[in-house]
Amino acid sequence: MRWHRTISSLPRRLVQTRQLTSSSSVRVGMQVSSILQGGYQHPLSRKWQARRSLEKSMFMYPIFITDDPSAKVDIPTLPGQSRWGVDRLEEFLGPLVKKGLSSVILFGVPLKAQKDEKGTPADDTEGPVIQAIRRIRSAFPSLYVATDVCLCEYTSHGHCGILNHDHTINTEPSTERLAQVALSYAQAGAHCVAPSDMMDGRILAIKRKLIDAGYGNKVTLMSYAAKFASGLYGPFRDAAGSAPSFGDRKCYQLPPQAKGLARRAIIRDVNEGADIIMVKPALPYLDVISDASELAPDHPVACYQVSGEYAMVVAGANAGVYDLKAMAFETTESMVRAGATLILSYFTPQFLDWLDV
Repeated sequence: MRWHRTISSLPRRLVQTRQLTSSSSVRVGMQVSSILQGGYQHPLSRKWQARRSLEKSMFMYPIFITDDPSAKVDIPTLPGQSRWGVDRLEEFLGPLVKKGLSSVILFGVPLKAQKDEKGTPADDTEGPVIQAIRRIRSAFPSLYVATDVCLCEYTSHGHCGILNHDHTINTEPSTERLAQVALSYAQAGAHCVAPSDMMDGRILAIKRKLIDAGYGNKVTLMSYAAKFASGLYGPFRDAAGSAPSFGDRKCYQLPPQAKGLARRAIIRDVNEGADIIMVKPALPYLDVISDASELAPDHPVACYQVSGEYAMVVAGANAGVYDLKAMAFETTESMVRAGATLILSYFTPQFLDWLDV
């Protein structure tokens, strides 16, 4: 039997709260950590509050949306995955929804937009993500729509924040810009905003922005709390066109050996108002998923079975090393065993079939 620790035994930083310093729409003195309803405002997100075994509702499908409305472009490094235009989403998602698809997360792939240092195309109302949110919400009212919030696909330099002249991160304008993008997605109809940038303070900035605009109890905030600087992101960067034009992201994504930093980041994001905590990648960091479930026992814990993990499992199966279905189950069940309640996976369409058997 698993025993949860009492509040008195949790780390002091976990139970500390921060007061909102400026808000015209909430009571003076209301604390960020008091806003819980954003985490269970939707029937699906209410299910995620429970600990349970593998089932369809645990799978969130990552989808790449391009600014060519009629596009369906296969991604060679991600077998079976494509970039989709908004005009093709109904034909693509319709059969999956009938099989039990309950949630998606959208990643924009702007091929025509003029990128700049601030990632201006990220919240363009005519851009692929906002158009896709509206189209999906209209066509599939029951489908839960999450949106990745980052700037790397939209900046001219390919980094996840706004840079100083010396190419270091300029934190304050970065978090403000990310909060603006998150609010734009919420206003377009997203059920969930999910910042993946790893900028310091962005969870607090986004939460305040949502609360001040009246979305604090309407939109879930899912934090990529422990996102590691991994070699497993290559196929995703091919798919999204998000590779940095210089340098790397090791100064803001976590070092792979940094268990302590991951724990600190999880605690920080809980304190700043995250409704769901995510670990990325998943399989190499099962210990961190387990840590997240212990540090935030009252939060849903998500993990992202990233593009490189998916591609490796597929490649091994194609080489005859193991059976694809068996290994897909083994890897995802290990994530659930570690404490995950939500899995972002490119295997989601297959699991909609496999879990019916």
